[in-house]
Amino acid sequence: MAISPHVLANVFGILADIISFFVCLAPIPTFVRIYKRKSSEGYQSIPYVIGLFSAMLWIYYALIKKNAMILITINAISFVMQIFYISFYLFYAPKKEKRLTVKFFLLVDVFAFGLIYVLTYFLFHGNKRLQVLGYICMVFALSVFVAPLGIIRKVIKTKSAEFMPFGLSFFLTLSAVMWFFYGLLTKDLNVALPNVLGFIFGVLQMILYLIYKKPGTKVLEPPGIKLQDITEHVVDVVRLSTMVCSSQMRTLVPQDSADMEATIALDEKIKGDIEKIKEEKEVFLINKN
Repeated sequence: MAISPHVLANVFGILADIISFFVCLAPIPTFVRIYKRKSSEGYQSIPYVIGLFSAMLWIYYALIKKNAMILITINAISFVMQIFYISFYLFYAPKKEKRLTVKFFLLVDVFAFGLIYVLTYFLFHGNKRLQVLGYICMVFALSVFVAPLGIIRKVIKTKSAEFMPFGLSFFLTLSAVMWFFYGLLTKDLNVALPNVLGFIFGVLQMILYLIYKKPGTKVLEPPGIKLQDITEHVVDVVRLSTMVCSSQMRTLVPQDSADMEATIALDEKIKGDIEKIKEEKEVFLINKN
């Protein structure tokens, strides 16, 4: 018995929703690490701002298209999760990164989305509006897959994959496969086409991770001097100085009463020698005159 395309589309759609949900959860280990270290650790907020923008666009698209509850469900979940991630990032990010994140958020998620909404709502109607909005969704759906590639420079420069979220790349790739078949079976190229490149980008990210991931590598600490490091350094210097001074000046610094007496006797002898030299010098000068 053949399975109808409609049933297959629902199956792939449900699977896509489930996997996309894991895509939303993939950054959680990153934010757990940020929470423990109380620092954003050089991670970027761009993927989450772009992810929020994409979720907003797809919700708008699904509402216009109608009968697209699968798209609405997962993008509503993604919307909430991205808001949480951005808020969490802002709490622990340095001031410079906070300013950049807020500016990017206002530019993309507020201004750009507002402009798209106004233009598509008032300038286009019916199927034309859906078509134009679908093209826009395709372009920015690719941004979700491309956004994590922004850390490639950091990975190559540091030769460390600690900042490459492998879980996110893996689930994005798997999600791209499911959404491609969902779009293909529902004859929605706006959903199917961007996931072709999404699959390619996801595979590239995982390859880079495997190339630069080294066993036992540690997360690179941001450059900076900590009070604890300074304190430990001072303590080490004091210890080293004590060891050197004690070894080189042991004969000059008495350690007990016997050494004290010996040192005093030595001082008296030196003083006597100095006085004797002075007397001999005076006698020599008198005889010379």
